[in-house]
Amino acid sequence: MKAPYIEYPLTGYPHRSDAQMIDSARAFRILMEKRRTIRFFKPDPIPQSVIEDAVKTAATAPSGANKQPWHFVIVTDPDLKTKIRAAAEEEERAFYGGKAGQEWLDDLVHLGTDAHKPFLEIAPCLIVCFQQNYQIDEESGKRSKSYYVQESMGIACGFLLAALHNAGLATLTHTPSPMGFLRDILGRPKNERAVMLVVTGRPADDATVPKLTKKPFDQVASLKA
Repeated sequence: MKAPYIEYPLTGYPHRSDAQMIDSARAFRILMEKRRTIRFFKPDPIPQSVIEDAVKTAATAPSGANKQPWHFVIVTDPDLKTKIRAAAEEEERAFYGGKAGQEWLDDLVHLGTDAHKPFLEIAPCLIVCFQQNYQIDEESGKRSKSYYVQESMGIACGFLLAALHNAGLATLTHTPSPMGFLRDILGRPKNERAVMLVVTGRPADDATVPKLTKKPFDQVASLKA
């Protein structure tokens, strides 16, 4: 039997005037508009507390029935990063060798990507995001359901990227397919599946990015007033 609903007073919520909300919303939009996917990193280490705070932020995301179906593995060990790169590049060679299909490969040309992934070793930190397809109680071993796992993970990963960017770090979302090797290398249980590998660190001084544009507001949103 689950515990009954208990009312708890909402505290600590930021009460702002309309003008303050407008300023805060604009400032955050401008901050996030500067975020870019980076493939060139400095190897300089990052304070561990910065990464931990970013992951703690991700873990505040809403989730189906508050099951919090996620686990984040923070990887800074050079040997593990080398193993991850080797396994990822093996999958990527198959992907770029034709597994992806020509249309997908054509859509990637303007990004300048290929099967070579040196950033997996150069960047100081990798954060592997695992979704828990079902949950296992550590004491009893009993299995229970997770709900809206993909949606919950998507929100949590978005929180993670925003938190890292807010801290001043560059990021890259890497999703080699399949990603089962990450569970094996990192020793995670069978109820977990890697859904995203977030590469993070300071951008290299000579880092470049592809020239991209984002769709305007009227193409991504509709107002029904």
